[in-house]
Amino acid sequence: MIKVYTVQSCSSCKKAVEWMQNHELDYEEINLITGDVSKEDFLKILSLTEEGTEDIISTRSQAYKRLKIDFDTISMNELLELFDKNRTLLRRPLIVDDKRLQVGYNEDDVRKFLPRKVRRVELEEAFENVRQFDKEREEEQVYTA
Repeated sequence: MIKVYTVQSCSSCKKAVEWMQNHELDYEEINLITGDVSKEDFLKILSLTEEGTEDIISTRSQAYKRLKIDFDTISMNELLELFDKNRTLLRRPLIVDDKRLQVGYNEDDVRKFLPRKVRRVELEEAFENVRQFDKEREEEQVYTA
């Protein structure tokens, strides 16, 4: 199941949830501030990053500026405790399933959460649209020549 970690006032979070609804995907929306997010959830998110904390920490957040922590020097337990007590440190939305993590909302990137069969059908439709466009353009050129 897809989990979408959001904050109520975040426009990107609203777009991500709306995208999930529009594509009729099974997902669970979890409020990062008020929701039940366990240490295991934070570990799962971290395990799916490519660059560790750099991928998921919002360096523009007030919490980050206030805490002034060197994340390279703290232990994993300290990091998990820090996330639990300062959830606004995290970028959002965080979209997670068993194998993938999407940080922030990007309409092209979030498509990876669609089932492969749906992505294949949509790709075939896109190719057909391009072929049709090319055909119409060729016909226009013949008529204008």
